[in-house]
Amino acid sequence: MDTALGWIVFGVVVAIMLALDLGVFHRKSKEITIREALLWSSIWIALALSFNLAIYVWKDSQAALAFLTGYLIEKSLSLDNIFVFYYIFQYFKIEPKYQYRVLFWGIIGALLMRIVFVFAGIALMEKFSWIVYVFGAFLIVTGLRMIIRSEAEVHPEHNPVLKLVRRLFPVTNKTEDKYLFVRRNGTLMATPLFVALVVVESTDVIFAADSIPAILAVTTDPFIVYTSNIFAILGLRALYFALSGMISRFNRLHYGLGAILVFVGIKMLLSDVVHVPPALSLLVILGILGVSILTSLRRTRTDGRKAA
Repeated sequence: MDTALGWIVFGVVVAIMLALDLGVFHRKSKEITIREALLWSSIWIALALSFNLAIYVWKDSQAALAFLTGYLIEKSLSLDNIFVFYYIFQYFKIEPKYQYRVLFWGIIGALLMRIVFVFAGIALMEKFSWIVYVFGAFLIVTGLRMIIRSEAEVHPEHNPVLKLVRRLFPVTNKTEDKYLFVRRNGTLMATPLFVALVVVESTDVIFAADSIPAILAVTTDPFIVYTSNIFAILGLRALYFALSGMISRFNRLHYGLGAILVFVGIKMLLSDVVHVPPALSLLVILGILGVSILTSLRRTRTDGRKAA
């Protein structure tokens, strides 16, 4: 695929879908049903797979496999984001009908921030070959921390960006419909929606620090890295509403996500010694994710029987 043409096609697809998403289908703030969330999640997955097929046709099978692996890595890690978003919305008491709008603008911010992370990561790897070992070690440490934690550790009140926002703007006590800012007696005030959005955006920086090095272990092609990452992020909102009511059932998922990061980190550390075929990486990631999901569901059923 011609690089310029690929970027144009990708940009047009994303722009059209985002315009339809918020401008047509979700113009009014409303609570997203599970059925609607599953439908949109299916649409985003279908678009990603269609784009993957286009890469296979216009480029080659290796590029398509790299896209699919990168997409799966980001999609897997985004499951952890769902837990964080859930606790953020609970902390700021954001009603379900307004959560979609917060996540929408959060995605827009992520589109811009990921460009910086992707090209900065690739530039570092091209200029300093040893940085691959730093990325690998970082992923292993992050993965191990994810494995040993007992539960999701989310403390929005400790977020330094949140503290900065509260110093800059007075904050209303409750949401003001869909607005991020309102004026009260001539004073510009931030609403809890804006505060929640800022915390979501700041936590995305942490997520990007995990996911971008992980995908760079698969390929350093900026087009493949960015598009696979973004397609996974674009479906995150729908996935959140489809799974937010079932978060408690995935209490073993962090083990699998941590194991994926550890696997990718080891792969980066051993990249000069052992070559792991992309197809094998994909199978390992699928296997780890599948086992962690099945284990979570089984443990939930067991706990439910004991409680009964």
